[in-house]
Amino acid sequence: MNLFETLGQMDTVSIGLWVTGLMLFLVVIGVRVAFAAAIAGFLGLLWVFSARMGFEKGFLVAMKMAGTIPHSKVSTLALSLIPTFILIGFLAYHAGLTRSLFEAAKRWVGWLPGGMGVATVFSAAGFAAVSGASVATSAVFARIAIPEMLQLGYDKRFAAGVVAASGTLASLIPPSAILVIYAIIVEQDVGALLMAGFIPGAFSALVYGGLVIFMAKSRRDFGPPVRGFSWKQRFESLPGAMPIFLVVGIIIVCIYGGVGTPTEAGSLGAFVILCMALYKGMRMHELKDALIETAKLTVMIFTIIWGVLLYVRFLGFADLPTAFSDWITSLDQSPMLTLILILLAYAVLGMFMDAIGMLLLTLPVVYPAVIALNGGEGVTAAESAFGVSAVGCSIWFGIIVVKMAEFCLITPPIGLNCFVVAGVRPECSVQDVFRGVIPFFIADALTIAALVAMPSIVLWLPGLMGFS
Repeated sequence: MNLFETLGQMDTVSIGLWVTGLMLFLVVIGVRVAFAAAIAGFLGLLWVFSARMGFEKGFLVAMKMAGTIPHSKVSTLALSLIPTFILIGFLAYHAGLTRSLFEAAKRWVGWLPGGMGVATVFSAAGFAAVSGASVATSAVFARIAIPEMLQLGYDKRFAAGVVAASGTLASLIPPSAILVIYAIIVEQDVGALLMAGFIPGAFSALVYGGLVIFMAKSRRDFGPPVRGFSWKQRFESLPGAMPIFLVVGIIIVCIYGGVGTPTEAGSLGAFVILCMALYKGMRMHELKDALIETAKLTVMIFTIIWGVLLYVRFLGFADLPTAFSDWITSLDQSPMLTLILILLAYAVLGMFMDAIGMLLLTLPVVYPAVIALNGGEGVTAAESAFGVSAVGCSIWFGIIVVKMAEFCLITPPIGLNCFVVAGVRPECSVQDVFRGVIPFFIADALTIAALVAMPSIVLWLPGLMGFS
């Protein structure tokens, strides 16, 4: 009897726990999530099938799955919209549209206390509505906003922190790559998830803006507001930002109005931005840079997806999601308390894993448990534990868990947005950025509490589309 046959005497749930422990160990010692999940998933499949049919046949089955899963999953239509949304963001940046958007925000809200910080938040929210990538949003505004804030006397820690935190808005505001990935994992309508992110994303931006104003009023020498712009100068700044608002309108009309699919909306938006970029004089090397950066970020996201999906396929054979769901529903405590504990676990995981990898790894296990807590598939809002239907729970939990995933982007030691900002602005160390984002943890906690307490914030727009 070989090693795998001997180990195969264990039940599948135990195998799932051992392989999951191996995967987490690989992540802790520094192996990239995509490769850690792929290695664990392959070994888990090999373990399970070797126990059933012998090592040689089990090895062949595991190899076939490792070869077919990446292609079959990554080639799905829903994932095709991710590169189009990313391309929109990079084209907008290289065409100078992002700088125009920031200039317009500065002229319109710069007069508020901490005006440059508020302008950064709102312009980043606007850019998030066409980029869909948090890292790209942080990188862009690190180049644009931080130099102007430092020149006006803002503390470099705050300047770096507000840029890193504002970049996370791209996780909720459509088009969001993370929301698309969530929709694919839980088999939910992509359009409904994207529309559900609008109001929570705008709410998050308002909370961030309010926090900046409060900080400016409560601290001396925080940084001066920007005054002196006439109404004429304010209105003159709008045409430069109009292409971005046009793309946002296209996305809303296509998804909400039923004119086209999210993929078609992304493609049309990218074409509009490309035309505007060429009209504004984009050069060939700038177009090349936009295409290369889009390809790099897309490959990174897709690599994580195919690696983790191999592990997810193993979880299905190990029956770990069902076991976890049964255990969660058997706990002698209120469903809401259990949900809060799950969200706190995400906050801890976010300190060690990137957002996309964390969701891909956990949702196949956690999502069925949350649906079961709410009352199961097909439950109505009146019968449910959280006051939302089964479909509504899927959308509501998706928005909340994606908001929790934003912690991954600004929490030490992984905090990718913080490393990006520090990399773009050498005058701001990683420690400066992490200190600067601390107040925004409070803002995120308030936002998450509001979304948990009032599901209608999330479900109003999807309800108009027939999802409730």
